Amino acid sequence: MLTEIPRLRPDTPLLDSIDSPADLRLLDTKQLPELAKQLREFLLYTVGQTGGHFGAGLGVVELTIALHYSYNTPDDRIVWDVGHQTYPHKILTSRRERMHSMRLKDGLTPFPKRSESEFDTFGVGHSSTSISAALGMDLAAKHMGNDNRAVAVIGDGAMTAGMAFEALNHTAHTDSDLLVVLNDNNMAISPNVGGLATYLSKVWGSNFYNSLRKGSKQVLTKIPHAWDFARKTEEHFKGFISPGTLFEEMGFNYIGPVDGHDLKSLNRYLKNLRNFKGPKLLHIITKKGKGFEPAELDPVGYHALSKLEPKLQPTATTSAPKRQKYQDIFGDWLIDMAAADSKLVAITPAMSGGSGMDRYAATYPERFFDVAIAEQHAVTVAAGMACDGLKPVVAIYSSFLQRAYDQLIHDVALQNLDVTFAIDRAGMVGEDGPTHAGAYDLSFMRCIPNMVIAAPSDENECRQLLHSCYQYPGPAAVRYPRGTGPGSAVEQTMQLLPIGKGIESLSGCQVAILNFGTLHASALKAAQQLGASVCDMRFVKPLDTALIERMAAKHELLVTLEENSLMAGAGSAVSEYFNQQGTIIPMLQLGLTDHYVDHAKHSEQLASEGLDSAGIEASIRQRLQLLGLKLSSAI
Repeated sequence: MLTEIPRLRPDTPLLDSIDSPADLRLLDTKQLPELAKQLREFLLYTVGQTGGHFGAGLGVVELTIALHYSYNTPDDRIVWDVGHQTYPHKILTSRRERMHSMRLKDGLTPFPKRSESEFDTFGVGHSSTSISAALGMDLAAKHMGNDNRAVAVIGDGAMTAGMAFEALNHTAHTDSDLLVVLNDNNMAISPNVGGLATYLSKVWGSNFYNSLRKGSKQVLTKIPHAWDFARKTEEHFKGFISPGTLFEEMGFNYIGPVDGHDLKSLNRYLKNLRNFKGPKLLHIITKKGKGFEPAELDPVGYHALSKLEPKLQPTATTSAPKRQKYQDIFGDWLIDMAAADSKLVAITPAMSGGSGMDRYAATYPERFFDVAIAEQHAVTVAAGMACDGLKPVVAIYSSFLQRAYDQLIHDVALQNLDVTFAIDRAGMVGEDGPTHAGAYDLSFMRCIPNMVIAAPSDENECRQLLHSCYQYPGPAAVRYPRGTGPGSAVEQTMQLLPIGKGIESLSGCQVAILNFGTLHASALKAAQQLGASVCDMRFVKPLDTALIERMAAKHELLVTLEENSLMAGAGSAVSEYFNQQGTIIPMLQLGLTDHYVDHAKHSEQLASEGLDSAGIEASIRQRLQLLGLKLSSAI
């Protein structure tokens, strides 16, 4: 037991010989305890030089070694939760010589980062994403016909988050062989250890027991009452001596508790579990700060260590009964795109019918994932799928995407993953009122780096922009409203529209209306009364600055139009651009003002916000009068 940070020993040839997990797997199992000792000492030394998290890392030294020894990484995916327990992982995965750069500019990141190493399967800096991401990777491997395995390592604290249980719930309803390692370091879940528990852990994790269990199931399921009695007896017996009943009830084969510092046992369990079918949960007991007495006595205070040396410095409502709903435009596109690309998978958080996905689900059931009301999990499982080669499409309501904002930023956009978001119910939603209104998606997405944001003006453009954004190799969103459009004919041929480019749809003078989204028909109607120009901008990000500059040069007033919050919306993007260029030009921004719009018919809501054709025209006339300008049009 160490009580002070050790100096780096010159006699550590075993650790020095490990440049990758492939080297680790060449060792004899008898050498692994010595490797664990050297790894723990090296971790203490390097964190003493750089500062950073180390209590959690000390507690998973043996687990890290066992995982890389028993699984074929990086082909097998190990997904770490939270991230500050991954320093030992970094040391064993070709970054030992760079550990001195941890937390420094241009140095190693203190968390897993996909661009830093192929062994960092999923970037993470926060909590409870590991199970979702690992499940996505496992489902991707199955879809691609690969034999890769996926392991999620989650701590007992992270397991308390709702997202973790959302992921557990979904896993049980798939054919996944995912392994979840629950690292219980006595900080949240009470341990239940002892001779009987240890003995039964060995039984539950053995090939013999699981073969017997599988064989018994095949026989007893033919006698329903007998199988039900046997299953309940097994679960109740486990429940007397372990906390595993909950996980068994959720559909996981529970193994544990297991001593997380016993390398021999860990290797045996992990090698066996790698080949077991179905979802599994291995419950291990570890000690946070293991091997460093002050950290063991005060795991909270020694969660991180300071450096020991001096620090370096919408569209108008129409009564036409047979016009297609936007959700059906999306549903048709989804089926057509899936037929053309076998990598397409579709995900929805319990909104299959409302998002127009029912026909797709029936046509491609193996490529359809309804994750229940679990928006956070929906986005992160898509990220995991994208990590391993699939092209996920997340169909989600605008207001529901708000619940997964953190996942959108950190799990998808930060890692620049190829996920397409079909955002339904954008703008106001009529009778459903402000709780379901998609009034903020342009604002909260526009500030996220790497995002592409499209706002189609009609039904055909919705289809073509879905196709174009799907082809874009990064995070992209297409937002469209509830209900029907203006009745534009939908071309079945899918065309690639240039990213970040709009079109001038009506040529006029003096006033140019820059329309973002499905208020385009109203803009055209108002413009015809004003003799104004109209641009269908198509994209909010990237902005078509060339088109905007051309409009600014030819007109005396620029008007931006959107069915989104004025704050930080598309109009703000145009204003920010001119501000950056040092250009002063008269502008009028039309959109949703700073209040919640009460429920009413969609047309009534638009009128109340001055976003119908009459309101748009009136606002422009009022602004021209304020500027002292008279309409040059004869109208």
